[in-house]
Amino acid sequence: MKLHAKQHLEQLCDAVPSLTSSSILLLKRSLAVAVILCALLPLFHAGCWIKPAEPGMRQCLYDKDGTWHDIGSRWRTSDCMKCYCQANGDMSCCQAFSEPTSFPDGCMKEFDQKACQYNVFKKNDRSIPCPIYGGKGK
Repeated sequence: MKLHAKQHLEQLCDAVPSLTSSSILLLKRSLAVAVILCALLPLFHAGCWIKPAEPGMRQCLYDKDGTWHDIGSRWRTSDCMKCYCQANGDMSCCQAFSEPTSFPDGCMKEFDQKACQYNVFKKNDRSIPCPIYGGKGK
């Protein structure tokens, strides 16, 4: 029985084409790209991000509204992010709000840009607030 399994394994190994150095390099590159893409995937929906400092920068630039901020400063942006200009010049920003994901069916959510928060209220009467059972972010 062991001899039969060994012969079968040898047949399988013979069936696999030998790898050349160029095909190994291609596999390594493909693996590297796959690892990078997998690492970046969570960032597409992340509530926080970091922008590395550019060489020689002594302030942080928030690109979306073109504002400069001193190292060590904290601020809230026009698009509702809480940001911090770190000592090394990196800028870190996180959402300043959470988004309701669970609330009663007869209710709806609406984002208040000035207050940087979601309000949840009855669909047929905006003056009646609704309970929020769960959310994401912040």
